[in-house]
Amino acid sequence: MKKIPLLFCLCLVGIALIVNSCKKDNLSHIPDLFVGNWQLASITVTNYVGDTQISLDTLNKICDKTQIFAFSADNSCGYSNFQCEKDSVKGRWSLTQNKLFLVSDMVCKDTTKASGGSSKPFENARIVTLGNYGLVLETGDVQPNYSATKKRRIMRYGFVRQKKSATTP
Repeated sequence: MKKIPLLFCLCLVGIALIVNSCKKDNLSHIPDLFVGNWQLASITVTNYVGDTQISLDTLNKICDKTQIFAFSADNSCGYSNFQCEKDSVKGRWSLTQNKLFLVSDMVCKDTTKASGGSSKPFENARIVTLGNYGLVLETGDVQPNYSATKKRRIMRYGFVRQKKSATTP
């Protein structure tokens, strides 16, 4: 009599092992969250020496152009009106294997003199927040290890998701 429940339990364990041993590919929904149009809501620049914040500046206060960062499922992307310049640029995007950084090859017109007129602002952007309605990316000196005396500059871009009818760059 005791052999039947024991045999039944062993069969259940065997079936559970077989079902759970199947390889599952690409379970991450993070890339799907990017797809769509994101409107720039804010840009802040924080300057540090080591881990001490020395200044915080808010940019794009006077821009009257809507800046849209658009991501497609085929890993193409576009940005319209970067730094309030009337222009649309296109490129490719991907995520690092750990899904913590956005990598984009877009080359944008840049009004800062240090960049020489163009830059890849999202070449290696740390994903701070990503959800259905908000996206925050940090660029600049975002490495996790830094010198206690070295100056660092981090730009934080805040985006809000736009409805599907918004203009795509």
